[in-house]
Amino acid sequence: MAREAAPTPPPGGGRRARSAHETEFGRIVAFSDGVLAIAITLLTLNLEVPKVSSDDSAALADGIVDLAPHFFAYALSFAVVGRMWLVHHRFFATLVGFDGRLMAANLLYLSLIVLVPFASDLLGTYGEIDVAVITYAAVLGLASLVNVLMIRYALREELVRPADRPATEPFGGLRGLGIPGAFLVSIPVALIDPLAGQLTWLLAFVSVRLQRRAGSR
Repeated sequence: MAREAAPTPPPGGGRRARSAHETEFGRIVAFSDGVLAIAITLLTLNLEVPKVSSDDSAALADGIVDLAPHFFAYALSFAVVGRMWLVHHRFFATLVGFDGRLMAANLLYLSLIVLVPFASDLLGTYGEIDVAVITYAAVLGLASLVNVLMIRYALREELVRPADRPATEPFGGLRGLGIPGAFLVSIPVALIDPLAGQLTWLLAFVSVRLQRRAGSR
């Protein structure tokens, strides 16, 4: 009697080796990169060209100056999302396997990333209001935190290539908590003073800078 073929594991099932499912893994990476690229591209839609008469240079200059809050939100969002893409890209390059939980965490991460253009527009328009600052901080903070937890999970489940563990482990530990920590800590600060809450985000970039110096020693 012929042996029955083993049933194919359902989508999102147990651990799968990357080498045996390279096409599926490549589609996951391509989808993630596409979502991140679209989110970054949509940031520019918040920068509307001022509507003035064609020969009124003073009015045009004033209109561009009025866009300063939107330029700030754009630059900040681009920098943070760009860094998260770099970390995400390098992290997925180290994987030797994946499972349903990791993919679910990745989808949660991407669901927060696609909210960044909305949060950025909110910040650029109502940056002096605490609700706008808190919303922006919550979206960026949670997205960064999910990324850290996703890396931590992959390390715990030994989904990361052994040779790449030393370089990956810091991003799943205290080093990775710099950016989410700065954004989440700014939430109670913004309740008192929205501007002070935004200044707290500078801690994220200071943290990254200090971590790079420490890592280079």
